[in-house]
Amino acid sequence: MNAIHWPEGYLPGTTENFASNEVIVAGLDAATVWPLLSHSRRWPEYYSNSANVRFHDGAGPQLAEGVRFYFETFGFPVEAQCNEFVPPQGEQPGRVAWHGWAGEGETRLDVHHAWLIENLPGGRVRILTQETQRGKPAEELARARPNPMINGHQDWLDGLVAAARAQ
Repeated sequence: MNAIHWPEGYLPGTTENFASNEVIVAGLDAATVWPLLSHSRRWPEYYSNSANVRFHDGAGPQLAEGVRFYFETFGFPVEAQCNEFVPPQGEQPGRVAWHGWAGEGETRLDVHHAWLIENLPGGRVRILTQETQRGKPAEELARARPNPMINGHQDWLDGLVAAARAQ
């Protein structure tokens, strides 16, 4: 199976926190799921932990490589820049990722959040989301139980699948 592309400094196991969630479901394909994820203003429709999505410099509504945007999640106001955007085509998986940041100094949180949407044999789709985090807030999130990142991202995946099935 395909894997996430990690930028320097964000390789899992080398940062303060890492979350990985994945679903494989039948009856959906990457072309159906992709528009729900690549149009970030749609996130609040199916993921209650996402709000106030805005784009900078007249960009949007779809993410694209280099596009700057803002959203709120996990209590953080996140500035972000999309640094990978490859729509799914045939057997090629869809890839979208962004660097996000919030806070300054001791309260700064830096993340790399990546998604992979891959068609599998038998009419199935694999949706993988992984996030690495750096900074003191990431240390706190890593120690929290239940794990808010794992649970929150699972909610995102479940909502994404439900929204895709509802289309």
